Amino acid sequence: MTKERDKLSMSPEEVRTLCRNGSLTGPTSGFAKGRVQANMMIVPREHAFDFLLFCQRNPKPCPLVEVLEPGQFAPRCAEGGDVRTDLPGYRVFENGRLIREVGDIGEYWRDDLVTFLIGCSFSFESALIEGGIPLRHVDAGKNVAMYKTNIPCWSAGQFNGNMVVSMRPVKSGHVARAVEISGRFPQVHGAPVHIGHPGLIGITDLSSPDFGDAIPIFDDELPVFWACGVTPQYVAELSRIPFCISHSPGKMLVTDLTTS
Repeated sequence: MTKERDKLSMSPEEVRTLCRNGSLTGPTSGFAKGRVQANMMIVPREHAFDFLLFCQRNPKPCPLVEVLEPGQFAPRCAEGGDVRTDLPGYRVFENGRLIREVGDIGEYWRDDLVTFLIGCSFSFESALIEGGIPLRHVDAGKNVAMYKTNIPCWSAGQFNGNMVVSMRPVKSGHVARAVEISGRFPQVHGAPVHIGHPGLIGITDLSSPDFGDAIPIFDDELPVFWACGVTPQYVAELSRIPFCISHSPGKMLVTDLTTS
């Protein structure tokens, strides 16, 4: 419990420093209570307008926190931060194929790269916990479970694909409360997009997530699904643009912004 409280009480700057020096390489769920965490997608300037349009057309999985100028790496939402080093992990794609997972992206940086920071549901997890809704992946120190779905996104230019969702088991009697609490945070995905019946959204096996860790569901619980910021990297992968960089699933930029 002391370790968990230490994670919650860390400042965003402390978390970013741990990422920068390589001390934090795992998921950021449970860190820096009350701060907005952000997914990240970096695309070349030539694809930036279409990607911006994709985010604007799909605000549920892609709620924009900030868009940086081409070549800029210091976000306004994280004073002193650097998007090239301040996340626990990154994914590098070429022509839609994952070629490397790395701890920093300095060697890949170019002056034409445009960074998009997108709200993450980790941001409202402390509010759920305070509202009496325990989160098993947080208690176990695991990543949240994430799944590809059959829920279509509105395409924009070359970017086309379906939504990715994160799943958290919630006791049946607490589902309405979970919806109410998370709905207060539209800038970080807001209320769930689906509750129960995973097959209806194209998920065939909850024990085999496409990203993150498998989280067991008990008899008195329902799987609750939130739109997920892994959607943009999945869509970019399907779109097979020549080059892009994303965060590794579950490994976010912890910003200075407060969820309140």
